[in-house]
Amino acid sequence: MSAHGDHDMGHTVAGWTGSLLAVAGTAVAGTAFAAGSTAALWAGLALLPAAALTTWLLHLAGWGKATGPRPLGRRDWHLRDRTARHGHPDCLGCRLAGRGRSAPAPERAVAAPGRVRVQAPRTDAGSVRAASRTAS
Repeated sequence: MSAHGDHDMGHTVAGWTGSLLAVAGTAVAGTAFAAGSTAALWAGLALLPAAALTTWLLHLAGWGKATGPRPLGRRDWHLRDRTARHGHPDCLGCRLAGRGRSAPAPERAVAAPGRVRVQAPRTDAGSVRAASRTAS
């Protein structure tokens, strides 16, 4: 048992990497602000969305975790989640990537432009003659 009790704190490669990038970004931005360097300030601030994007991409690649606790044998921070490919249920990051929906969205049949071929109904010559006789 750890100092935090018997629950899953969510230590993952995605979480540690994103946290490290965010701390580095705020450290660079804070130092640049104190030093008066505008370029370094913007570079540090640019690391913050990069940290979020990196965390999300690592989560989708299986280096994150699903919502809720993991089984005891899967709580090590460097174990890859093999179920991430199909998405985690109730996970905002997976839903943003189009994964992990509780009910699959209905598919809509949409024809690709330029590939639609319309064919006239086939008729034999006898039915065309009969139709032309009744019309006159």
